Amino acid sequence: MKKIIVIAFCLIAYTSYAQNKESKLYSPQANAEKDIAAAIKKAKSEKKYVLLQGGGNWCKWCIEFARFCKADTKIDSVINASFVWYHLNYSKENENKEIFAMYGYPQRFGFPTFIILNEKGKRIHTQNSEYLEDGKKSYDNRKVQAFLEMWSPRALNMKMYGY
Repeated sequence: MKKIIVIAFCLIAYTSYAQNKESKLYSPQANAEKDIAAAIKKAKSEKKYVLLQGGGNWCKWCIEFARFCKADTKIDSVINASFVWYHLNYSKENENKEIFAMYGYPQRFGFPTFIILNEKGKRIHTQNSEYLEDGKKSYDNRKVQAFLEMWSPRALNMKMYGY
């Protein structure tokens, strides 16, 4: 019986470790300046924008947003078609103060916070994630999809409006 309990405990511990390892969206060791420059370059070549998601692995809402977006095929499709998505770390190990300052201190809204950069790397929008939530557990599909679509390159193309 003790052997079964030990095996069960080991399996639970391993599963928990594997899940935590998979949910490491943010890298405190990353060179955010270099990574964002690469994301901008990629976005420009693919005619996309950059979606910076500020937060950290400590933030349950940050992890939930990534899970939520991947689980919804429409939202995942909008992100893949319109954005290069980068997870900008904010943690006790690395607050990326200079980067967040450069984008107008979006952490004032809490986490996650979303920053949209155009193909030239210019910040065109900062989004407080609170307005995308659905209660206290997850996000609202309609609100998230509308946010992403309204800040996509297609929506901000003046030709869409007869100019």
